[in-house]
Amino acid sequence: MRAMLGWALIVLLAGSGSSTTAPPPLQLQLTQGGALLMGRLNIPRADEITGVWSGQGRARLLHCTPRCVVVQTLPLDRSLQLGPDARYRIVLGGKFKVGQKVSLVLRLRQTPVLNASAVVVR
Repeated sequence: MRAMLGWALIVLLAGSGSSTTAPPPLQLQLTQGGALLMGRLNIPRADEITGVWSGQGRARLLHCTPRCVVVQTLPLDRSLQLGPDARYRIVLGGKFKVGQKVSLVLRLRQTPVLNASAVVVR
């Protein structure tokens, strides 16, 4: 179990594929009253995100087509692109400062917990 969590975290941070460059890190884009998680999440197998937490509290999971609706889970088919134009979004409430590093805990249905970090950008 511990090895699987380690593997999932390595894939999350290093990305998948044969390229030698690391994918861009996760970022939090400032929004009114919080921040929007941007970047790509990669895991070794299909799963669902059931929750995301930071020091500010629990994040909202959104499904946007065309209007955003809060949902209980986000499907993660080995890779999920997040951002302002993505179908799925993760939004944190609270006050953030540009350059701040935020630790995130992602709970998945099949993998108990993934830890990640993101840097706040404008």
